[in-house]
Amino acid sequence: MKQPIIYWISLSLMGFVHIYYLFMNLPWDIPFYLIYLAVFFISFILYLRTRITFFELGFHWNGTLILMQLLLLLPYIVIQPSWIYVVFLLVFIGIEWVRWDASAGITQLQKECEQFEEERSHVTETFRIVRSERHDFLKHISSIHYMLENRHHEEASAYLDDLVDGYEETNLSIKGERGSVAGILHQMYNRGTSSGVTMIYDIDLPLSTLPIADKKMVTLLGNLLSNSIDASVEWRKRYEKQAAITLQFYKRSGLYILICRNPSLPIPTNILDQLFQSYGHSTKEEHEGLGTKIIQETVKEHQGFSDFVYRDEEFTVKIKFPAIH
Repeated sequence: MKQPIIYWISLSLMGFVHIYYLFMNLPWDIPFYLIYLAVFFISFILYLRTRITFFELGFHWNGTLILMQLLLLLPYIVIQPSWIYVVFLLVFIGIEWVRWDASAGITQLQKECEQFEEERSHVTETFRIVRSERHDFLKHISSIHYMLENRHHEEASAYLDDLVDGYEETNLSIKGERGSVAGILHQMYNRGTSSGVTMIYDIDLPLSTLPIADKKMVTLLGNLLSNSIDASVEWRKRYEKQAAITLQFYKRSGLYILICRNPSLPIPTNILDQLFQSYGHSTKEEHEGLGTKIIQETVKEHQGFSDFVYRDEEFTVKIKFPAIH
């Protein structure tokens, strides 16, 4: 925490110097403490609203930019008050903009790398499960064959039912899907079932048929299902009843339609009104409210449109994409 606070204090001090000397060109005197209070207030607002980690640039580049900003203060010592001071202020702001832009780019790249590693682990895990099931398939067939030969029909039936349930769990996630999409579906299936939530994938055709890049598909499905699982778990804990999430996907009249339904505790009206419009609104405790806005941005980016309905403690999100490749 010390580095960001020191950064913002230094920024406000340098900004104060620039503005103080610039105001010396005015015909009236402005108390310096009023100028500093104004600069400090602006810096404090930026500090609260900015989520960028500036020190991603590293010591070398940050040190270089700060040195350049400090050198901009030297002309005030040798140059008499003049409106040329505006140039120094604009250069100071430009250097700071470069820092912000570069830091934001590096932060975004780091997030994308983390997401890529997570997706890769999901795909690897799904592939491992498929290989394991394929490897053990003949062993299961041999066991069932032995039970049938020895007329243990009920035991063979129970064994087969259990085997089919296990294969169906994997098949629901991977049939016809690209690796990254299969990975996120399988991961969310396991996350939901391990939390005591029934996961139902009612999919007429592979989600991979959507004209959306893998990265965006993972973002869309990940946020959609993650929000549904979190809400369902809270609902299940409150009422001690079985919660179920249904994910439907089909094509009708030139539209791809994606529907997700889940139980949800009562949602305040003020949150519902802004749920898919801006950041910071969440139906769950200890959440930043980013997921719903990210979903909406992804939908709009691909010329789709979405709607949601909350009725009788059931939350339904319907997303439509034009069937245009």
